Amino acid sequence: MDTNRKKELQQMYKEIKTEAGVYQIRNKVNHKMLVESTRNFKTIEGRKFMLEMGTHPVKSLQEEWRQYGADAFEIEVLEVLKKKEEGYFDEADELKKLEAKWLKQLEPYGEHGYNKPKQ
Repeated sequence: MDTNRKKELQQMYKEIKTEAGVYQIRNKVNHKMLVESTRNFKTIEGRKFMLEMGTHPVKSLQEEWRQYGADAFEIEVLEVLKKKEEGYFDEADELKKLEAKWLKQLEPYGEHGYNKPKQ
């Protein structure tokens, strides 16, 4: 591939808009859920792949994925982070706040979910 084409593709990649926000992985059998935030919703496919390979870090979710199978789960975007167009915007901080809002609203802990309460 010539250098100009490579630079053009790199620039196009940089300009691809990524969406950040909060999503859930929900067990349709027992209604337990995992609520997480991500800076790029494309990483959800990576999480799904981890579950399919048996390497997801949340062991209780991984065990139930193995027990019930992939069809017993659904992944849903709960909210997309709205980015400010002008002025200072701390995406990481705003994403933490958005995740905290959903954790408070859904309380996915203990019998209701796979999240661990934050200290």
